[in-house]
Parts: sequence; C-alpha cells; structure tokens
Amino acid sequence: MARKALLERCLRTPKFKVRVHNRCQLCGRPRGYLRKFGMCRICLRTLVREGKIPGVIKASW
Repeated sequence: MARKALLERCLRTPKFKVRVHNRCQLCGRPRGYLRKFGMCRICLRTLVREGKIPGVIKASW
C-alpha cells in the first residue's frame, strides 16, 4: 500500500511536466503501471480474472 503523502503529492499538478509520476488509480502502486488501463499489473490481473474489464481474456496457447 502506498503512503498517504505520496498519493496526495501525485494528485497535485507538478511544477514541471517531467515530474509527473504515474500511479495506479486503485491502490497507488508506482511500479508495474500500464498506461492503457491506468492501473498496476496486479490490480489489472484481479479485475480481468473477475471479468470486469471487457475485451481482455487470459492468454492460452
């Protein structure tokens, strides 16, 4: 779980554009972030498994 201070800092607009740091919208995790979905890989995996994200399925070959 992310620290409260870091989550609050992420919500503010930074002084410079390069200081923007992507965080998961659900849990606030800074690593493993997927831009297309706006969340981390762990949250994405749980939502896909529950069938809450349309068009995404578990890979099998």
